[in-house]
Amino acid sequence: MGAPQQEHLTNHPSRRIEDRLTGIPGIEAVHDRIAAWRTDPAMAPRHAHVHAMLLGLRRLEAINIAYGEAAGDGALEEVANRIQHFASEELDGPWQFARVGGGNFLIVANEACSRERWQLFADQLADLIARPIAAPTGVLRLSPRVALLRALTGESVESMLDRLGTTLQHVNEQQGGRLAWADGEVTPPGRSSAQLEADLLGAIDRDEIEVLFQPQFSLTDDSLTGAEALARWNHPELGRIGAGALFAIAERADYVAQLSRHIARKALWAAQGWPGTLRLSINVTPADLAFGSYVRQMLDLVRESGFPPRRLTLEITEQALIGDVAQAAEMMAEFSAQGIRIALDDFGAGFCNFRYLKVLPMHYLKLDRSMIEGITSDKRDVAVLRAIVAMAEALDLKVIAEGIEEEAQREVAAREGCTYFQGFLRAQPMSAVLFAELAQAAA
Repeated sequence: MGAPQQEHLTNHPSRRIEDRLTGIPGIEAVHDRIAAWRTDPAMAPRHAHVHAMLLGLRRLEAINIAYGEAAGDGALEEVANRIQHFASEELDGPWQFARVGGGNFLIVANEACSRERWQLFADQLADLIARPIAAPTGVLRLSPRVALLRALTGESVESMLDRLGTTLQHVNEQQGGRLAWADGEVTPPGRSSAQLEADLLGAIDRDEIEVLFQPQFSLTDDSLTGAEALARWNHPELGRIGAGALFAIAERADYVAQLSRHIARKALWAAQGWPGTLRLSINVTPADLAFGSYVRQMLDLVRESGFPPRRLTLEITEQALIGDVAQAAEMMAEFSAQGIRIALDDFGAGFCNFRYLKVLPMHYLKLDRSMIEGITSDKRDVAVLRAIVAMAEALDLKVIAEGIEEEAQREVAAREGCTYFQGFLRAQPMSAVLFAELAQAAA
């Protein structure tokens, strides 16, 4: 599918209204956000530049023909969720996301980063979008193509869109390439993928992998209940690399299992001195579930750290379960037998295969942030939340609301029966030292 031309981008109806399918803004939001960045320097990091990318999905039309428009619409929703998650993890500065018609998405960011770092972000995002999408009709695969630019000083949004649209069209016409810069430079000088993979192999020894903790709170009394462990790579040249890009690089280097164990070890040792009954949540990757001795090695880490198994939660996503649900169920049952709790993470982000709730020994449903964003303004969103909570209660599951950024969201989540929450409303991810101080103050 060719890239839309400039007039299509700026005149498309989604420019002025929120996209009805994905719920994300149209192009007008990009105009407003960039104008705000340029009139209020306080809204952006120092030395920041406006970076942009136009991402187009190939094979979307083929999916609509082969599986029906409902499957294509579901794939678009999943892509939108993946982009939002990845951007929120990887970008330090303010950013804006918009759908610009068809299978085209625009991301702009006021980011203090190099061209190389922006290209790495785009490359890893394309990898994420290209991963299989579980759908009722089968497993779907999309082929993203990306155009990048670093805006010129004072460059208009129309000019940026024109250059991006032309570049994306050229990428679509090429054989083998999936990414290009609007100035014609396909690969900026710097570290190659192979170099990044080599860097990662030594990053653990150099202690460049940092574990941050996202605090979690009770919706009943706002008390601190624990934290989710999150990974960041402090690369000496590229700067901070978030968990999404970090694990994508590790996957290419066939190093995911080792990286996952390293993060789990650091998190468990940091949490062993937490007071009271504070819980630690650790994410489980598809590579973990594919590793035959994962259960034994994880239980060994828990015993060595001295952290009580009954205060540990393992978070598993639908994406991680696509491979072998039966094997995952057996592994989770072994953990559950040791008192470790299991959470189904990012619930609502994909197609919500309810079979997982039948075969896996779950204790928590962790709602994706997309299930929370509209609950203060959309009755349908509230109705969906209410139905999920009712189902969870029938299955004796507690509900964790993720991405709570406004007091009104917290109030609705509490009113509808969610038990716990996390999000920027109360705290951002923090270092082990800062979380220990927070835990002591709350004890």
